[in-house]
Amino acid sequence: MALVKWDAWHDMEDLFDRYMKSFGALRPGPRETATAGEWSPRVDIAETATEFVVKAEIPEVKKEDLHVTVDNGALTLRGERKQEKEESGKKFHRVERYYGSFSRVFSLPENIDEGKVKATFKDGMLTVQLPKSEESKPKALEVKVE
Repeated sequence: MALVKWDAWHDMEDLFDRYMKSFGALRPGPRETATAGEWSPRVDIAETATEFVVKAEIPEVKKEDLHVTVDNGALTLRGERKQEKEESGKKFHRVERYYGSFSRVFSLPENIDEGKVKATFKDGMLTVQLPKSEESKPKALEVKVE
């Protein structure tokens, strides 16, 4: 995987924002994420001996509105969650969920077999399986003790 420079200030801002959100407040400014089109799904990335697995929570997004691509060592997740329209007899009093387009890009390690990547989407969970190439899989070697 590609190395990413750690930005302590960004982490402190993120921590403060999460703290303030727990009290229902958002800091104003360019980092505020409460506007439409600026949300992104939460992601877990795990590694096994044979593959990397990326899981993204994307509730209330249709499978047709999801686009997963692997290109030049990058995994891109794109999609859109559409906002409900007010209907007759239905009045919204509070809207806290995020709507609009999202895009997440992840750098991939060189040992991914891009031709065998699989993605499944079920119950609002996108799972992308990124198999490791054969030459990169660990091989157990017996070492003779003398």
